[in-house]
Amino acid sequence: MSTDKTLLITGVSSGLGRALAQQALAAGHRVVGTVRDERARTAFEALAPGAATGRLLDVTDDAAVAGVVAGIEADIGPIDVLVNNAGYGHEGVMEESPLREMRRQFDVNVFGAVAMMKAVLPAMRARRRGHILNITSMGGYITMPGIAYYCGSKFALEGISEALGKEVRPLGIAVTAVAPGSFRTDWAGRSMVRTPRAIADYDALFDPVRKAREEKSGKQLGDPAKAARAMLAAIDSANPPAHLLLGSDGLALVRGKLADLAGEIDAWEEVSRSTDG
Repeated sequence: MSTDKTLLITGVSSGLGRALAQQALAAGHRVVGTVRDERARTAFEALAPGAATGRLLDVTDDAAVAGVVAGIEADIGPIDVLVNNAGYGHEGVMEESPLREMRRQFDVNVFGAVAMMKAVLPAMRARRRGHILNITSMGGYITMPGIAYYCGSKFALEGISEALGKEVRPLGIAVTAVAPGSFRTDWAGRSMVRTPRAIADYDALFDPVRKAREEKSGKQLGDPAKAARAMLAAIDSANPPAHLLLGSDGLALVRGKLADLAGEIDAWEEVSRSTDG
């Protein structure tokens, strides 16, 4: 980034959030990272004493979010960039997965992100500047069996990001939905919540998918440090994108999905048009 900025990154203890924090700190910027416990805060602040500041926050605690954001603005200064990185993946066949797991998935991945956006927007709007990055996923464009709740949450965050961007662009605020492909993070490892299998009819479809995901964990093509540098480039851009795909696998899969969708729309165009009055 061309000028020093203050970034607020949720879920900064690991994954892409940690990688982005490290790259931003190395470039001389201030980073406030949300963590879940004191041990994680101490470890984060040790990365760059004086420039890295940890704040304890569960993004699903609506009452706490506004207070933490207000405290950052008062104690550290204006938040230039919000990065909604906090989130996790749920794996499970939809019929087998309890609704409480879906509610939890959306509480963290969608409602938590929206709460953070609503908390930073008043000050960004008053200053007529700011940038929000929402970390979504290629799973916000494409779907795979066994992660219906996760894909649903990321589809939702993609749509919310795009609509919000149109609302706040005239006020000098940019919104970018960042959709990573497969990266070497803990997403498919210890961070994944898995619903136990129960229905044999899904074995042939899903068991190979689960096994392949577990075997691939830690060996993905994507480099988190390079993803972080790409996000910093988007933040520094005078015309940041509304959507940013990261990773060649995500690029190929999303392009394939869009081509398939265009083909299906064309195939059913006559039926679509037949509903006009």
